[in-house]
Formats: sequence, C-alpha cells, structure tokens
Amino acid sequence: MTDLVTFGETMLRLSPPRGERLETATDLEFRAAGAESNVAVAASRLDADAVWTSKLPDSPLGRRVVAGLRRHGVETDVVWSDEGRQGTYYLEHAGTPRGTNVVYDREGAAVTTAEFAELPVSRVEDAEYVYTSGITPALSETLEATTAELLAAASDAGATTAFDVNYRGKLWSPAAARESLEALFPDVDVLVTAERDAREVLARTGDAGAIAAGLAEEFGFETVVVTRGEDGALARHDGAVHEQAAFETDTLDPIGTGDAFVGAFLARRLAGDGVATAMEYGAATAALKRTIPGDVAVVTREEVERVLAEGGEEIKR
Repeated sequence: MTDLVTFGETMLRLSPPRGERLETATDLEFRAAGAESNVAVAASRLDADAVWTSKLPDSPLGRRVVAGLRRHGVETDVVWSDEGRQGTYYLEHAGTPRGTNVVYDREGAAVTTAEFAELPVSRVEDAEYVYTSGITPALSETLEATTAELLAAASDAGATTAFDVNYRGKLWSPAAARESLEALFPDVDVLVTAERDAREVLARTGDAGAIAAGLAEEFGFETVVVTRGEDGALARHDGAVHEQAAFETDTLDPIGTGDAFVGAFLARRLAGDGVATAMEYGAATAALKRTIPGDVAVVTREEVERVLAEGGEEIKR
C-alpha cells in the first residue's frame, strides 16, 4: 500500500536573479513546481512513501519535471503524451514597492487532457491518503471531471481523501470555483483552506473556528484545517478544535509555504500522530520552507524537530 498519492499539474518555474526583470534578464533559474508535487515532496522528506501522478509531454521538459521530483524521493507515475506541452511559469522576485510578479504560460499543457482511466487507478485505490487541490479542476473541464472521478474512486476504495481549496483568481471566479469545489466535497475527508479562500470562495463568515465548524457540519468532513498566515492555523477534528501558532522565520521565498504545511501535516497523520502534533510539524515545515528558494520544502525531519524543540511564537510574513 502506498502512503500518499497526489495528483495535479507540475510546471517548470523560471526565475531571473532577485530584482532582475524578465525582459532584461540573461539567466533564468530552472525548477519543478506544482502544488500537488510540492505536497508530495514535503511528505517524502518527512519519511512518507509519496507518489505524484499526472500527465506530461514526452519531451525533455516533461522529463525534467520527473527528474526534479525524484531527486527528493518522490516516486512518479506519469502518463506520457505525444501531444500537449509542458506548462511553465515565470517569477520575478523584488522588494517593495514592486513586489513579486508571476507570469503563467500553461495554455495547451498535456495535463489538461488527463482522464481518470489513463491514470494509475490501482495505485490510487491502494493508497492510504489521496490528495489534490482546487488548482487541478480549474485547469480544464476534462480535469474537473477527472478530479471528481479520482476522489470518488479513492473514497470508495477506503482511502482518506485530502483536498486544499488553493484558490487561484487567474484561473476562475469565486462563484465558478465554489460551484465546482462543493460538488467534490462529498468525497473529501480532510479539507484544507486558507481563511481568505473560505470567505471569498466558499462564502463563509465568522472566525476560523466558526468557519471550520460550519464546513464540517455542512459537508461531513472528518477534519477541517483553516490556515491563517501569521496567525497560524486552526483544525477541527471529530468535534475537537486545535490551534497552532506560526513559527518565526526569515522569508527568502514564500511560495510553496502552504504546500509544505499540508505535506508535513499529512506525513505525520500517516505516521499515526494526532491532529495537534501534525499541525505542529506542518507549521515548523512551513517556517523552514520560507528560508528555501524554489517551491519545495527541502528539509529534513531533524531540522523540523529542531524548530519544534526550540519553539517560537509567530511567523514573520
């Protein structure tokens, strides 16, 4: 049995040196990056048996994605395609007042045509946990259907299904996202949502505790995790509420922080830890991620446990 299977798009991230403009840069840093594969990497780095599945073009760029994930211990189970392209995104890092600028180039990506029957269905059905995010169904009508089939098959097979709302305004509107995501919720056991997404997309009101309670009551989630940035996170599990403060960190690269939290959280749940302990590991891994360039949390369990041992108050974001 596989511990964790994740499904979704992984792009190649190309970044000029910090402060450089894309239009004048002569060098670009080259990394694999995607929410679901980021989660797989974080879980793998914390000793979970993690598999990432998707559809990629049979090209040097598609193979570069696979190589970038395997180096972190993630097993890849990929559908190779002779059609479609490798999605990319470009990231400019800069300080105030410019800030960070992201340019996506994913039109016609091979993953947008991925159908459930093409995927390693037996692997999904044999997993202990199956994870995807709200980015995936936003990419195409085909992927919207595939995501629904994947979660239903995993749930029917007895896997614990985990889903992060992970709203992206460049992909769809809050209303369209809500309609699509709420249709998936009956097959989701563990829901993760940023507090802002719960308000803007799921039309929730009240504080994080009220949001988690309302979602759990309406949709029957086993666990609801609400992330709150510098205010940490709150989880509701089997009626009990657990709050976790964020850890102090120096931010070098914030992208992938939420994925690092989720990957570590799932890894510790897979290891048998309770929700409160899993939240601690998630917060510590997220803090470490912010010190690491790129999208993935290249951490060790020893580093995470050192952060936990040293303690801390709130993360500086």
